[in-house]
Amino acid sequence: MPIDAHHHYWDPARGDYGWLTPELKILYRSFGPEHLKPWRERAGIERTVVVQAAPTVEETHYLLGMARDEPSIAGVVGWVPLLSPTAAEVIESLAREPKFKGVRPMLQDLPDDTWIANPDLAPAIEALIAHDLAFDALIYARHVEHIETFAARFPALRIVIDHGAKPPIRYGSAGYHVWADAITRLAQLPQIHCKLSGLATEASPGWTEDTLRPYVEHLLKSFGPARLMWGSDWPVLDLNGDYLLWHSVATTLLASLSDDEREAVFGGNAAAFYRL
Repeated sequence: MPIDAHHHYWDPARGDYGWLTPELKILYRSFGPEHLKPWRERAGIERTVVVQAAPTVEETHYLLGMARDEPSIAGVVGWVPLLSPTAAEVIESLAREPKFKGVRPMLQDLPDDTWIANPDLAPAIEALIAHDLAFDALIYARHVEHIETFAARFPALRIVIDHGAKPPIRYGSAGYHVWADAITRLAQLPQIHCKLSGLATEASPGWTEDTLRPYVEHLLKSFGPARLMWGSDWPVLDLNGDYLLWHSVATTLLASLSDDEREAVFGGNAAAFYRL
């Protein structure tokens, strides 16, 4: 089953997104299943994983409420205050929702790059493991050392790197090797997977498949087709691309894979990783 492993739904009127301001004109409106449906169906995508966009439990409940009535939503990755004394209880409560599949702290926005290596996260992470939930890591290359510490501390936790760790594509070769080395290091940890998503957003306007090719090839070489999962990052994608273009380019860049391998990247891996 073709699955979009990473996208968002939101309503700015809810008021807890922070980063979503009127200056982001393309994004500053409500996005729901009815808006994604025509693009998803034209790309042949049947189910999706919706990922949090606000650092609040309230938004997680908003997404879960939407998921109860929307069959195309296969799973929700929410937000939990992981350092709160009540984090384990919050996770236990959310885990009663069949479509709650994991959590994502917004690591890229935190002022302390070492936050993820804090040993005080242990009760919350152990609760994730106990409830067979996953962890989305929204990071840059500079976070890799601390993700390695985190992953070594919790080897039973399933971790997925969002957006290929956001390579600096718009800057050309500047920064490529730092990013590529970080990806190589991450891929050496067997419980870490990676999302083939968000690359268009990191490129300059007018990007082509040739622009993205070296990044996709390195992700594929590092993680292999068994640990990559395609995601659109819609509607953020609309800042520098569109759903059908990115799906088509990704399909072209993965043309060397076997049919089974492509089916894994475009659905099977997400289904297995998130227990959909």
